Parts: sequence; C-alpha cells; structure tokens
Amino acid sequence: MREGARADGRLPLTIIGGFLGAGKSTWLRHQLHRKAFGAVHILVNEAAEMPVDNLLLSKADRVSVLAGGCACCDGRGALVAALRAICAEQDRPGSCRIDRILLETSGLADPGAIARLVSDDPMLARRIMLEDIIALVDALHGPVQLREEALGRRQVESAGRLIVTKPREVPPLQVARLVNTLRQLNPVAPVEGAEHGEPFGLPPVPDAEPYALPDLAGASAGPIRSCRLDISGGNGWAAFSVWLSALLAARGDDIVRVKGVVTDLDGRLLVQSVRKQVQPPEMLPEPEQDSPTQATQNDVLILMGRGINEELLAHAWTRFCDGPAIACL
Repeated sequence: MREGARADGRLPLTIIGGFLGAGKSTWLRHQLHRKAFGAVHILVNEAAEMPVDNLLLSKADRVSVLAGGCACCDGRGALVAALRAICAEQDRPGSCRIDRILLETSGLADPGAIARLVSDDPMLARRIMLEDIIALVDALHGPVQLREEALGRRQVESAGRLIVTKPREVPPLQVARLVNTLRQLNPVAPVEGAEHGEPFGLPPVPDAEPYALPDLAGASAGPIRSCRLDISGGNGWAAFSVWLSALLAARGDDIVRVKGVVTDLDGRLLVQSVRKQVQPPEMLPEPEQDSPTQATQNDVLILMGRGINEELLAHAWTRFCDGPAIACL
C-alpha cells in the first residue's frame, strides 16, 4: 500500500489554516521540499480574485487555485467541484497516484466549516477522509488577532496541530505567553514552532501567563474585504516601498494583509506585509509559459482589511506617482 493510502480507499485530506499573514505558503513550501506529505495535490484557496500565494508553491507537482472566495463560504461550490475532480482523476486507469490532498485555506477561512462541508457531501464523504487540521499562528501578531478576531480563535480551536511561526524575533516571554494562550484555547493540539518553515524550539516557560482574551460574542468589527490596486508606473521597488511604508504607517491597523508582485530592474518581486510589518521582497522566477500556477499579474497589489476605499487608494497612488508628495488615506 502506498504512503498515505487508506485501507478503505479514501484519500486523506489535510487542511492548512491560519489567519492572514501567518506564513502558510512559506511553511508549506518547506514541507514539500522535505517530502513531508508524500505525493500530494495542493488546493490553494485565495479570498481575492487574483491569486498570489500559489507563486510560492509553483514548483509543486500538482497545484490547483481556488480564487475569488473563501472555501468555507463564497467558494464552497468551487471547493466541492475541485475535490470531486481530484477523486475522479484518481479513478482513471493510468493516472498519477497521490498520497493525500492538501488544502491551503485563505486567511479568512474557518477550517471547521470546511471539514463539515466535506463530511456533509455524500460523494466526498465516501471518497475523502479528513486526516488533520493544521493551524499556523504568527508569533508577533497572534496575540492581537486572538484578542480581536473571533475567526482567529475558531481556527485555533478546530486544529489538530498548532504551529507558531516567525518566533525568532519575538521576545521569548511573549512567545511563551502565546503558546500558553493557544493551549488554553485548544488543550488537545500539540504546539510546535517554525521559522521560515523549519522546526524551531519554543521557549520552555510553562508558567508564563496566557494573554487575556475578551468575550467577542456579539462584537462586530466589520468584515475584512480585499481590494485590487494597479501599481504600474511606480518606478520599481525602491519608490513603491516608500509609498507602502507611508500607507501602512497611516492605516496599518485597518490593513491586515498586503501581497502582490512588483516589477523592478532586477525582475519580479513578491511583496507581502502583515499589519505594519513589511517582509523583505522575494525574487520570483519568470513565469513559465502557459503555467496556471503562476498566472498572476505583475504590478498588481491586493490589500485586505476593513474600511478601505478602493477609489481613494487608487487616487493616493496616482498622486504619489505624479509628484514627490506622499498621499496616504
């Protein structure tokens, strides 16, 4: 029996969740490099119409993109169709066999709702078995997300395995408090650490005080939505980074996540930020011709947050490109 195969013939499904900016694609890319999951078919779910996270997984053997809606709500139909198509492909004689399906959810997805969706579908319930739910939590931003976002708590509570990402630059006591907060929310799931996708030891402070989490019942901060910004004509990364830094300084509490591709003299740069923290840009290879996994437009930015006026945002960018003044929302 091949690795990952079940005696009943059902395909194992692993759901990889976590709030916006938790580092799901980075972590998953390293697991694929280590062959940690065997032969897989990856489904990448993007809440925005334009996929970006799939660029980090473009070298994987089988990647399908579900863009334009979270798999737990607006994208439910697309997810069911994609899972059924994978099962049908596995039934065809001579098809390339896989050990499991990996679903990388959008940062706005509830993994528990996706698990229920699969189990409630008669066809998928016969063909797919939920193997695990892995939730990633950002060491720096996790405490704020757990305090303010009910979705962030649901992601943690539904997990069978919790991974604290990017802990190296966070004081050990803060990491320990976050770990104990996660254990309070989900006493069953083991908690691990990862830095750039590699295992990272978490600080042994068992008596660190968990963060106080307010009751979010009935609280409404408004939905997180995505908007698309054309950043062509911005004279490359150096000029763009000035504008982005100013924008996040002014609206970083409302803009939860930024990601996109900026063209520079050196090539294509993958740009990402979480709240006010801009990550170093990553050089991307030129897209292969007719490669669906790299079908992402250049010089387009996706911003996800609350209260973002898309027209005002575009106007601020145009003003910046037209003159030295930095126009922010």
